[in-house]
Amino acid sequence: MNDLCADIGYRSINHVGEELCGDHIDVASDENSTIVVLADGLGSGVKASILSTLTSKIISTLMAAGLSIEDCVSTVAATLPVCSVRGVAYSTFTILHIVDNEFVEIIQFDNPQVFILRDGVNYDYPKEELTVGDKKIIKSKIRLHENDLFVAMSDGCSHAGIGRAYNFGWKRSDIINFVEALEPAGYNAKTLATILIDECDKLYGSEPGDDATVCVVRIRKRNPMNILFGPPSNRDDCNRMMSLFFSKAGKHIICGGTTSTIAAKYLGKELRPSLKFESPDIPPIAEIEGVDLVTEGVITVNKVLEYAKDFVSENKEYTHWANGRDGASRIARLLFEEATDINFYVGRAINPAHQNPDLPINFNIKMNLVKELSECLQKMGKRIIVSYF
Repeated sequence: MNDLCADIGYRSINHVGEELCGDHIDVASDENSTIVVLADGLGSGVKASILSTLTSKIISTLMAAGLSIEDCVSTVAATLPVCSVRGVAYSTFTILHIVDNEFVEIIQFDNPQVFILRDGVNYDYPKEELTVGDKKIIKSKIRLHENDLFVAMSDGCSHAGIGRAYNFGWKRSDIINFVEALEPAGYNAKTLATILIDECDKLYGSEPGDDATVCVVRIRKRNPMNILFGPPSNRDDCNRMMSLFFSKAGKHIICGGTTSTIAAKYLGKELRPSLKFESPDIPPIAEIEGVDLVTEGVITVNKVLEYAKDFVSENKEYTHWANGRDGASRIARLLFEEATDINFYVGRAINPAHQNPDLPINFNIKMNLVKELSECLQKMGKRIIVSYF
């Protein structure tokens, strides 16, 4: 094992007029491996959605159990019903099997081929053709490098723009050039997948003629982050809480006025609040020497949670937090884009100011904020540890 990890993000758009997407992505992981399956069901609508969902679930489950690709494909073919029109039984698929964060196996059947950016440019990786039953499978095995970027997609992406911006659709080479131009910005996987899908939607004139899905995997080093939220329930635990918080490697974020006052006293540094509102609905930040970010508590964290919920779904708000200068936007960038391992230090002290019945804040809301935010971050693939004091 090494200190690399996989940042995985994906987005889809549905065929115009369809409520269900005919593409599906399934991610299965354990301590040693991660399996990502992108399946494209035949046709569109309900039937395609069922085919792609079953295909991706079956393949990811069987591969996680250690079965070979031959066994996976034969099981899928035997399990799914045969299409009466096309005479075939299941969807096309792409598999990325990341092992020990050291190498990746890429297995492809009839989807647009995965492309890889290494050092910011397209990398021509080795490919081997296999025949499984009557299906031609393309298989590759590649040792991972830091900052490798993998982009998998369904054919709805390459069909984008047919008869509009392009005569023959958005060709693979054009998509590679598009991503190469974006790569210096260092977008996280989900945001890059969102940008690509938004571009597909534009090329379709916001009326997609096919389901389109993009999955991006970025290989990066693990980056710990620490966030302190609220003072401990027992005042005698202040020094122990601060000692544990500041002893951890990585950046340090403090949320809450009382909490930041305690931290400043522990560090022997001045707490310097700002009166500048970068956003009308988010309180200003503050500064403490030795702390990476100091913000207000519940209001700011609640806004971060709103961004997190959007991030794990449609990611429509990414332009707001990606460019904002307020405390919530800064926390979002640190947690969503930079962090891979996040340690929460949560104080259980009850703030008397929050007990006013006219205020929509209470102790349970504060605890639920931490719980829901942790769950969203886990869905992003972050490792989360929450310690209560």
